[in-house]
Amino acid sequence: MAKVLVTRPQPGAARTARRLAELGHRPVELPLTRTVALPVEAASLFSTVDAVAVTSANALRYSPAPLLASFGDRPCFAVGERTAAEARERGFRNVTAATGDVESLAGLISARLRPGATVAYLTGKVRLSDFEARAAAAGMTVVVVETYDTQDIDYRSQQLADIVGTEPIDAVLLYSANAAGCFSRLRWPEGFDHRMARAAYLCMSSRVADRLENPVKARILVAPEPSEAALFGLLPEVAERP
Repeated sequence: MAKVLVTRPQPGAARTARRLAELGHRPVELPLTRTVALPVEAASLFSTVDAVAVTSANALRYSPAPLLASFGDRPCFAVGERTAAEARERGFRNVTAATGDVESLAGLISARLRPGATVAYLTGKVRLSDFEARAAAAGMTVVVVETYDTQDIDYRSQQLADIVGTEPIDAVLLYSANAAGCFSRLRWPEGFDHRMARAAYLCMSSRVADRLENPVKARILVAPEPSEAALFGLLPEVAERP
């Protein structure tokens, strides 16, 4: 079975490592970013919104309870089923999931709400503007509510050596474009190349893959859909690679 480098933030890295171990793989946790909560007030403006949109489960996990309570029974539109499940856990009773991308999310909201509706968008400080642009193009007013920030973790060369160990890495799991950029900037110890020479880079999307720098391009595999299950589905291909 494969030795797999898990780069997502904690506590997700630990959860992923447990799943990999259950499948017989050898996970190595190397979170490249950390997630921290941002101060958010339940401002009176939020009482005027028609619905809530969420593209990340972290946006819900790091939302203060008073903020979520301020939305009352308003409908919540989530980018996918995992985020929808998190929304229900956080108290939303009317939750609808899109099919996993911001285009389907914006289309879903546009079909369900009146033209010109106001949508509170729970999100992170570090993000792409795709949803906001698509929602605005559909005639919605988007109120951006940043509930968390993503900070890079700076590893020293010796730390990397201690974490990765002496045996070569077979696969690296990359969940975000930001993480891929961080990975490309890691300062590996001198003479460390042989431990990563055969590693395959399993990316959640083509956007993640695009942030990786040479010479790893030839060893990139992209998940057919943006889910961890699809990412895990690439692991058998790693075993078959020469």
